[in-house]
Amino acid sequence: MKLDRLDSRLLDILQTHNRSSTEELGQMVGLSATAVQRRLKRLRDGGAIEADVSIVKPKMVGRPVAMLVLVSLERERADIVDRFKQSIRQTPEVMNGYYVTGESDFVLIVTSRSMEDYEAFTRKFFYENPDIKGFKTMVIMDRVKVGFSIPINFDDFYM
Repeated sequence: MKLDRLDSRLLDILQTHNRSSTEELGQMVGLSATAVQRRLKRLRDGGAIEADVSIVKPKMVGRPVAMLVLVSLERERADIVDRFKQSIRQTPEVMNGYYVTGESDFVLIVTSRSMEDYEAFTRKFFYENPDIKGFKTMVIMDRVKVGFSIPINFDDFYM
């Protein structure tokens, strides 16, 4: 999918003004509301926009504890990696999951109601999985920055 400068401007604005109307977005970008609607549909259908989300404060929904977890698999075989990726996708406690290079195979951000809740999660998710060699947990003490905004350089786009 090829993006132009107007697409990049719209994506940049949309990252922080997700709830704005197409009329408001059009004013910010310099397009009509109809043109914005067409572009948004194309950007969503083309995969440039993965999701429209609201970031929920975990404490407000009873999940105040978060951990960064480094996971190492027994073997890095395609079927094992694919199976673990699928288990990540199906587990609501895992907020984010990344397949990475380095000493660990995956980095997860996991949320829980308490440390006891997290311990129960580790028994079910990690200890009962024979494909996992080990995991290291770091408790997140403070969410300093949360978001999904990506810096967009308008000079990388040509009209």
